[in-house]
Amino acid sequence: MKNTKNIKARITKEEINSFEMIDYTGQIYLIDTEQKAQNIAKRFQELNQKHIVTGLDTESRPSFKKTDNFRISLIQVSFEDECFLFRLNKIQCPDYLVDYLEDEKLIKTGVAVKDDCRDLKKQYHINAKGVVDVQDLAKAQGYITLGLQSLTGILLEKKISKKAKLTNWENNKLTDAQIRYAATDAWISLKLYQTLEAK
Repeated sequence: MKNTKNIKARITKEEINSFEMIDYTGQIYLIDTEQKAQNIAKRFQELNQKHIVTGLDTESRPSFKKTDNFRISLIQVSFEDECFLFRLNKIQCPDYLVDYLEDEKLIKTGVAVKDDCRDLKKQYHINAKGVVDVQDLAKAQGYITLGLQSLTGILLEKKISKKAKLTNWENNKLTDAQIRYAATDAWISLKLYQTLEAK
Protein backbone atom coordinates (compact mmCIF):
# COMPACT_ATOMS: atom_id res chain seq x y z
CA MET A 1 0.00 0.00 0.00
CA LYS A 2 1.20 3.51 -0.88
CA ASN A 3 2.33 5.85 1.86
CA THR A 4 -0.09 8.75 1.60
CA LYS A 5 0.84 10.55 4.81
CA ASN A 6 3.29 13.00 3.28
CA ILE A 7 1.40 14.01 0.18
CA LYS A 8 -0.58 17.19 -0.37
CA ALA A 9 -3.96 15.68 -1.22
CA ARG A 10 -5.96 18.85 -1.96
CA ILE A 11 -5.36 22.25 -3.50
CA THR A 12 -7.43 25.45 -3.60
CA LYS A 13 -8.08 27.74 -6.57
CA GLU A 14 -6.12 30.46 -4.78
CA GLU A 15 -3.08 28.18 -4.52
CA ILE A 16 -3.37 27.22 -8.19
CA ASN A 17 -3.58 30.88 -9.22
CA SER A 18 -0.36 31.64 -7.32
CA PHE A 19 1.66 29.35 -9.60
CA GLU A 20 3.38 30.25 -12.86
CA MET A 21 1.64 29.33 -16.10
CA ILE A 22 3.00 26.33 -17.98
CA ASP A 23 2.57 25.82 -21.73
CA TYR A 24 3.65 23.17 -24.16
CA THR A 25 6.55 24.58 -26.19
CA GLY A 26 7.46 21.64 -28.43
CA GLN A 27 6.64 20.90 -32.05
CA ILE A 28 2.93 20.84 -32.95
CA TYR A 29 1.56 19.14 -36.05
CA LEU A 30 -1.98 20.24 -36.97
CA ILE A 31 -3.46 17.59 -39.25
CA ASP A 32 -6.54 18.98 -40.97
CA THR A 33 -6.23 17.60 -44.51
CA GLU A 34 -5.85 14.07 -45.87
CA GLN A 35 -2.53 15.10 -47.43
CA LYS A 36 -1.13 16.27 -44.09
CA ALA A 37 -2.30 13.00 -42.52
CA GLN A 38 -0.32 11.07 -45.15
CA ASN A 39 2.73 13.31 -44.82
CA ILE A 40 2.94 12.87 -41.06
CA ALA A 41 2.32 9.10 -40.97
CA LYS A 42 5.98 8.04 -41.01
CA ARG A 43 6.99 10.43 -38.20
CA PHE A 44 4.04 9.39 -36.02
CA GLN A 45 4.87 5.71 -36.45
CA GLU A 46 8.58 6.30 -35.73
CA LEU A 47 7.74 8.00 -32.44
CA ASN A 48 5.39 5.14 -31.49
CA GLN A 49 8.27 2.70 -31.89
CA LYS A 50 10.49 4.82 -29.60
CA HIS A 51 8.02 5.79 -26.88
CA ILE A 52 5.76 3.43 -24.95
CA VAL A 53 3.87 6.19 -23.08
CA THR A 54 1.97 9.07 -24.68
CA GLY A 55 -0.45 11.72 -23.53
CA LEU A 56 -3.95 11.47 -25.02
CA ASP A 57 -6.84 13.92 -25.03
CA THR A 58 -9.82 14.85 -27.18
CA GLU A 59 -11.90 17.97 -27.76
CA SER A 60 -15.51 18.36 -28.87
CA ARG A 61 -17.68 21.34 -29.59
CA PRO A 62 -18.97 22.47 -26.18
CA SER A 63 -22.55 21.55 -25.35
CA PHE A 64 -24.72 23.88 -23.30
CA LYS A 65 -27.88 21.75 -23.37
CA LYS A 66 -28.42 18.20 -22.18
CA THR A 67 -29.75 17.31 -25.60
CA ASP A 68 -26.53 18.40 -27.34
CA ASN A 69 -24.18 15.54 -28.10
CA PHE A 70 -21.36 16.62 -30.38
CA ARG A 71 -18.83 14.25 -31.91
CA ILE A 72 -15.16 14.34 -31.03
CA SER A 73 -13.64 16.83 -33.43
CA LEU A 74 -10.01 16.72 -32.29
CA ILE A 75 -7.66 13.99 -31.01
CA GLN A 76 -4.41 15.10 -29.40
CA VAL A 77 -1.48 12.71 -29.02
CA SER A 78 1.59 14.04 -27.21
CA PHE A 79 5.10 12.65 -27.04
CA GLU A 80 7.87 14.40 -25.08
CA ASP A 81 8.62 17.11 -27.64
CA GLU A 82 6.12 16.53 -30.44
CA CYS A 83 2.34 16.76 -30.38
CA PHE A 84 -0.11 15.69 -33.08
CA LEU A 85 -3.55 17.28 -33.40
CA PHE A 86 -5.90 15.31 -35.64
CA ARG A 87 -9.01 17.27 -36.71
CA LEU A 88 -11.56 14.48 -37.14
CA ASN A 89 -14.22 16.97 -38.24
CA LYS A 90 -12.01 17.64 -41.28
CA ILE A 91 -10.41 14.26 -42.06
CA GLN A 92 -11.05 10.54 -41.77
CA CYS A 93 -9.33 8.98 -38.77
CA PRO A 94 -6.04 7.67 -40.28
CA ASP A 95 -5.41 3.94 -40.08
CA TYR A 96 -2.12 4.51 -38.23
CA LEU A 97 -3.96 6.53 -35.56
CA VAL A 98 -6.49 3.72 -35.12
CA ASP A 99 -3.59 1.22 -34.87
CA TYR A 100 -1.98 3.37 -32.17
CA LEU A 101 -5.22 3.70 -30.19
CA GLU A 102 -5.97 -0.03 -30.37
CA ASP A 103 -2.42 -1.21 -29.52
CA GLU A 104 -2.55 -2.44 -25.92
CA LYS A 105 1.27 -2.32 -25.62
CA LEU A 106 1.31 1.48 -26.08
CA ILE A 107 0.20 3.36 -22.95
CA LYS A 108 -2.18 6.26 -23.55
CA THR A 109 -2.61 8.41 -20.50
CA GLY A 110 -4.85 11.37 -19.73
CA VAL A 111 -7.12 12.93 -17.15
CA ALA A 112 -10.64 11.44 -17.47
CA VAL A 113 -9.32 9.72 -20.61
CA LYS A 114 -11.73 6.81 -20.10
CA ASP A 115 -14.57 9.18 -21.06
CA ASP A 116 -12.72 10.12 -24.24
CA CYS A 117 -12.24 6.45 -25.10
CA ARG A 118 -15.90 5.68 -24.46
CA ASP A 119 -16.84 8.40 -26.96
CA LEU A 120 -14.28 7.15 -29.49
CA LYS A 121 -15.88 3.72 -29.35
CA LYS A 122 -19.41 5.07 -29.58
CA GLN A 123 -18.76 7.61 -32.33
CA TYR A 124 -15.93 6.09 -34.38
CA HIS A 125 -16.02 2.39 -33.41
CA ILE A 126 -12.43 2.63 -32.15
CA ASN A 127 -11.70 0.32 -29.22
CA ALA A 128 -8.81 2.09 -27.44
CA LYS A 129 -6.55 -0.17 -25.38
CA GLY A 130 -3.58 0.41 -23.09
CA VAL A 131 -5.42 3.34 -21.51
CA VAL A 132 -4.32 4.58 -18.08
CA ASP A 133 -6.35 7.32 -16.41
CA VAL A 134 -4.18 9.76 -14.46
CA GLN A 135 -7.07 10.28 -12.04
CA ASP A 136 -7.03 6.58 -11.11
CA LEU A 137 -3.29 6.70 -10.42
CA ALA A 138 -3.63 9.87 -8.35
CA LYS A 139 -6.58 8.54 -6.37
CA ALA A 140 -4.69 5.35 -5.56
CA GLN A 141 -1.87 7.47 -4.16
CA GLY A 142 -4.23 9.43 -1.91
CA TYR A 143 -4.90 12.60 -3.91
CA ILE A 144 -8.39 14.04 -3.54
CA THR A 145 -8.68 16.98 -5.97
CA LEU A 146 -8.28 15.17 -9.28
CA GLY A 147 -9.00 17.65 -12.07
CA LEU A 148 -6.31 18.50 -14.61
CA GLN A 149 -5.70 21.96 -13.15
CA SER A 150 -5.61 20.63 -9.57
CA LEU A 151 -3.18 17.83 -10.35
CA THR A 152 -0.96 20.19 -12.33
CA GLY A 153 -0.84 22.46 -9.27
CA ILE A 154 -0.26 19.67 -6.74
CA LEU A 155 2.26 17.60 -8.70
CA LEU A 156 4.05 20.20 -10.85
CA GLU A 157 3.36 23.42 -8.90
CA LYS A 158 2.27 25.09 -12.15
CA LYS A 159 -1.03 26.23 -13.62
CA ILE A 160 -2.47 25.80 -17.09
CA SER A 161 -4.85 28.04 -18.98
CA LYS A 162 -8.36 26.67 -19.52
CA LYS A 163 -9.65 29.70 -21.47
CA ALA A 164 -9.95 27.84 -24.77
CA LYS A 165 -11.84 24.85 -23.32
CA LEU A 166 -15.34 26.09 -24.21
CA THR A 167 -14.44 27.46 -27.63
CA ASN A 168 -15.82 25.94 -30.83
CA TRP A 169 -13.54 23.08 -31.86
CA GLU A 170 -15.42 22.73 -35.15
CA ASN A 171 -14.44 26.19 -36.38
CA ASN A 172 -13.08 26.16 -39.92
CA LYS A 173 -9.73 27.36 -38.57
CA LEU A 174 -8.46 26.83 -35.03
CA THR A 175 -6.89 29.82 -33.30
CA ASP A 176 -3.34 29.79 -31.99
CA ALA A 177 -4.81 29.77 -28.46
CA GLN A 178 -6.90 26.67 -29.24
CA ILE A 179 -3.90 24.86 -30.78
CA ARG A 180 -1.66 25.68 -27.82
CA TYR A 181 -4.36 24.70 -25.30
CA ALA A 182 -5.04 21.37 -27.03
CA ALA A 183 -1.36 20.45 -27.20
CA THR A 184 -0.76 21.49 -23.59
CA ASP A 185 -3.63 19.34 -22.27
CA ALA A 186 -2.27 16.16 -23.85
CA TRP A 187 1.35 16.96 -22.92
CA ILE A 188 0.48 17.81 -19.29
CA SER A 189 -1.26 14.45 -18.96
CA LEU A 190 2.00 12.76 -19.98
CA LYS A 191 3.95 14.85 -17.42
CA LEU A 192 1.47 14.02 -14.65
CA TYR A 193 1.66 10.31 -15.43
CA GLN A 194 5.46 10.40 -15.33
CA THR A 195 5.42 12.27 -12.01
CA LEU A 196 3.00 9.83 -10.40
CA GLU A 197 4.89 6.79 -11.69
CA ALA A 198 8.13 8.19 -10.25
CA LYS A 199 6.61 8.48 -6.76
